[in-house]
Amino acid sequence: MVSVLFVCLGNICRSPMAEAVMRQKVTELGLSSVISIDSAGTGDWHIGHQPHEGTRQLLDKRNISYQGQQARQIAAADFKQFTYIVCMDTSNERNVIAWEGSSTATGHVFTFMTLLPEEQIADVPDPYYTGNFEEVYRLVEAGCERLLQRIRVEHSL
Repeated sequence: MVSVLFVCLGNICRSPMAEAVMRQKVTELGLSSVISIDSAGTGDWHIGHQPHEGTRQLLDKRNISYQGQQARQIAAADFKQFTYIVCMDTSNERNVIAWEGSSTATGHVFTFMTLLPEEQIADVPDPYYTGNFEEVYRLVEAGCERLLQRIRVEHSL
């Protein structure tokens, strides 16, 4: 089983959006039995909350399910469980790598925007602060497509 964990700050905007988009892409290709998707935050402020209203509205508009998603904080077990740990920005990546230092990691940690080098930005903008959920969706949709291509090549799927 190939597993992907998307990580942002509070796990209510960017990472649950990426989780929902990636899960739909995986389902559409009939790969749900071999690729699992989840998301988490580096902070604990929103644990147990559903995705942000802006994320929910955007996903609803595109008929992308976020059913059952609840914010959670990244845990030491995640580094053993996930094949790919995809951080939505460089600050999240630093926090994840610092956290990872105290565990036995097998996950491959990288920032989401390394999937989209042509964008020439390091971080997926945080719509919690910018309010621009459409721009985040554009990046998430394109990046998830690239990640799925990478997974299919690397794991012969």
